[in-house]
Amino acid sequence: MNKILEQALLYDFYGELLTTHQKEIYEQFILDDLSLSEIAEDAGISRQGVHDLIRRCQKSLEGYEEKLHLVERFLSVKEKVSRINEILEEWEADKEHPEEIVGRIRKISDTIIEEL
Repeated sequence: MNKILEQALLYDFYGELLTTHQKEIYEQFILDDLSLSEIAEDAGISRQGVHDLIRRCQKSLEGYEEKLHLVERFLSVKEKVSRINEILEEWEADKEHPEEIVGRIRKISDTIIEEL
């Protein structure tokens, strides 16, 4: 997965666990795509201070994911729902073997429920 997308997902899931100051700086870097120098000037801290704060935030967010696996589960469920949609599109194309389609979808939905 793209590193920026991964960081954004981690922030979406765990960002509320950061302090207000950490959230502001991390958002400016990840979501607003500001440079370290721009953030440092705006926050009134050194460029190195911004860099260190962003690294600490990344480590914290990655640590939360290692313990809770919310992003991993989200991506897994998203992929399974996509597979269900593909199966339904196949069925819509030929409208044959509805029992097989229902069985395939039920199997996928069962794995989603087990993961949750």
